[in-house]
Amino acid sequence: MDMRQQKGIEIAKKGGITETPKGWIVPSQSGNGSYLVYKEGMRTLCTCPDCELHKVECKHQIAVRYFYHEVTDNEGRTTITKAVKVTYPQDWKAYNTAQTSEIRLFDALLKDLVANIQEPVQSMGRPRLSTKETLFCSIQKVYSQLSSRRAHSLYETAKSREQISKAPNYNSINLFLNREDITPILQSLLTLSAIPLRSVETVFAPDSSGFRTSQFGQYAVEKYGLMKKHKWVKAHILVGTKTNIIASARVTEGEANDCPEFVPMVSEAKQNGFDIREITADMGYSSRENYNLAQQIGATAYIPFKSNAIEKARGSYTWTKMYHYFQLNREEFMQHYHARSNVESAFNMVKMKFGDKLKSKNFIAQKNELLCKLIAHNIVVLIHEMHELGANSVLGN
Repeated sequence: MDMRQQKGIEIAKKGGITETPKGWIVPSQSGNGSYLVYKEGMRTLCTCPDCELHKVECKHQIAVRYFYHEVTDNEGRTTITKAVKVTYPQDWKAYNTAQTSEIRLFDALLKDLVANIQEPVQSMGRPRLSTKETLFCSIQKVYSQLSSRRAHSLYETAKSREQISKAPNYNSINLFLNREDITPILQSLLTLSAIPLRSVETVFAPDSSGFRTSQFGQYAVEKYGLMKKHKWVKAHILVGTKTNIIASARVTEGEANDCPEFVPMVSEAKQNGFDIREITADMGYSSRENYNLAQQIGATAYIPFKSNAIEKARGSYTWTKMYHYFQLNREEFMQHYHARSNVESAFNMVKMKFGDKLKSKNFIAQKNELLCKLIAHNIVVLIHEMHELGANSVLGN
């Protein structure tokens, strides 16, 4: 099973495929638009670029084939089976309460979160802005998606509520996010924001996604005469598949590979007390080192093997064992693997709520801004779970 087949089955299981007189409308996996899969003679075609340019069966055609399976027996009788999307009941009372109280609770939880940060000692010079309060304002600004100047009214409101002692100048937040020493502090806040749900999550999924910046890659324009393209910053996250809480994250340049981030993210989550029993990841994370780490921490990794992978252990018995399991029990393997789609849901939540574009101008500030988005996401998840699971069961951790 190659990557197209895996993604096609994921699309089919998510549902949303609509049958029309012209064919099947299949939603894009990225969430932007849809494609038409239609019959032409005895074959199916798709309007997506993959099918039109490469002349191969794309993931949307595979999704339709999986969703709408037609079998004709020797006597000419046709049997049609359709995949049924698994749905879960929504606790609308908890959802509505969480949504209507989100802003109030967000500020309260954010204040408690930044209270864990130690203020640096200052022995001389003009009094500096409080690090805790500036972190509060920075994350609040990213959460609101307001511009620097318009967000100043948020700081004034926070001051009137005694959440901060002084409303900083609008430009102070921009300068603060440009500081390289703020990055590890934001990393620690992200970790702290996930800890309340560590007793809930046991299955985790890593993945990465790009966030657009306001900068352009001039090198490609000048050297190859290509159109101007936005630069991207990549977020690598490890998500709990039950609540979509981000247990660990790394921010890199847009061209960075995914596989090397597996070990540090999983190790960090384990060190912070998460009981990791399963890890589901796409083929990009397939390596002996990653399988070995999963085995060392007592977890089972469900990472599909590439078509050129071989069973030789080369120092990893776990690699060989899972390779045979993947080859001989493919359907069972994929049932575990499909939990990986939750990490895509987490990225969709972040981008839909906090935007897929970074406003900062340089990489340090972009990294810090993106970490603020991820922290804001975790706080929103906590608010929802406080109402879904109960405040005591969440905050008691």
